[in-house]
Amino acid sequence: MKVLIVRFSSIGDIVLATPVIRCVRQQLGAEVHVLTKHAFRSILEPNPYVDKVYSIQKRVSEVTQELRGERYDAVLDLHNNLRSLQVKWSLRARSFTFNKINWAKWLKVNLKVDRLPKVHIVERYMKPAEALGVVYDGQGLDYFIPREAEVSLPGALGVSPGGYVAIAIGAAHATKRLPLEQLVALARGLSEPVVLLGGPGDAEAGAQIAAAAGAHVANTCGKLSLHQSASIAKQARHVITHDTGMMHIAAALRKPITAVWGNTIPGFGMYPFYPEGVQRHTDVEVAGLGCRPCSKIGHEACPKGHFRCMKNIEIAAILQAAQK
Repeated sequence: MKVLIVRFSSIGDIVLATPVIRCVRQQLGAEVHVLTKHAFRSILEPNPYVDKVYSIQKRVSEVTQELRGERYDAVLDLHNNLRSLQVKWSLRARSFTFNKINWAKWLKVNLKVDRLPKVHIVERYMKPAEALGVVYDGQGLDYFIPREAEVSLPGALGVSPGGYVAIAIGAAHATKRLPLEQLVALARGLSEPVVLLGGPGDAEAGAQIAAAAGAHVANTCGKLSLHQSASIAKQARHVITHDTGMMHIAAALRKPITAVWGNTIPGFGMYPFYPEGVQRHTDVEVAGLGCRPCSKIGHEACPKGHFRCMKNIEIAAILQAAQK
């Protein structure tokens, strides 16, 4: 049996789809292929449950002929957008599609009416696979770091495995990130060594935080690959993160997490997900804000101008959670 799993983006969603990949491979003995975007194929390539990765820059037509040649027995569409519809239409294989419940998200964001299912998105990702007789195995998320990307510590960072806190300072949208001054206060408030994690877009902020917070803070933002950053998170005692891809990577690595929420909410079903019986995260958020959530994704600025969902976060609450 040969199965194509479709999830184009982004980092977090692809990590959240890994239980489907693993369960399909292990329970059906199927050959598993995954279709994603070029920017994210490196996440999937080290995964031993993935036999082949197809990727596109923009258009499905870039790989349509190759996909047709594979003659898939089934397609699991975990993205459910126009591109994935094109894939299903082109392949004419049996297909099963993830329900994005956009109507429930719209009600919550715009009318503050809660019709969101009280389940994690991983459970909803598993639904299409259930049509093939696949069930969730309770083993959580997967993230595989290539051997060559493992960061040897202490190294240049001067920290030892298990002897520091990692802070992922970034997020795709500004309303999901703590303001710079709060990140400085957070890093300054931690008594143990701190390593800042982030991509190229976080490099300037990382440098400013490290300069202002003290000599115990090391900045790696923009200096490491995603896999290398994951290696740093893996070796941390604790990971503090916004609602972003690194949160899900840290959960896949079974790390204790403090998740800081701004305009999005855990109720969307994308909080840190661990194996059954494991609970290693604390959510820190501002309760009682009538404007929250203001988006299912995020904004580049607070629509109301006050940004209370992040500015009113108690740094002391994050510090307390990180000490557990």
